[in-house]
Amino acid sequence: MVTKAFSFPRSHFIGFDHVWSEIEKLSDMADNKLYPPHNVVKHDDTNYSIELAVAGYSKETLSIEVKEGILIISGDNRPTLGKEIEKEYLHRGISSKKFTRTFRLSEHVVVDGADFKNGLLVIDLRVEIPEEKRPRQIPIGKSEKQLLTEDDDENTKVISD
Repeated sequence: MVTKAFSFPRSHFIGFDHVWSEIEKLSDMADNKLYPPHNVVKHDDTNYSIELAVAGYSKETLSIEVKEGILIISGDNRPTLGKEIEKEYLHRGISSKKFTRTFRLSEHVVVDGADFKNGLLVIDLRVEIPEEKRPRQIPIGKSEKQLLTEDDDENTKVISD
């Protein structure tokens, strides 16, 4: 597979510095954050959910926070001092490491809630567009200002040759 680096002339886009910074930040986050694995599910045009596979964690060891448009999910399942049970592992494939996973949310996305069952953390998201930003139909002929009035029609003279 050949990967082409995305190169765009920034000089053609004035005032979009915050967008480029956000793209670079997301690129850096993608490189460093591969754990835990997750799914993003689209239920319909306004409802989504994020599913994280967090086997071995409990509700008490997980945290979900939204801060400045970023959804932050973290977990710390490491045994605390004095509570560690000595086990001899022949193979350790289930992770219990500390993690932080972040997702950038659009300005109109709200978190509706979360559920945890059978090692799967599901976070429900909804797109909530304010009424003033929703598309609306503009009726024709209902303008408060009249551009043409009947008086203008009567005073208009047609000059003919």
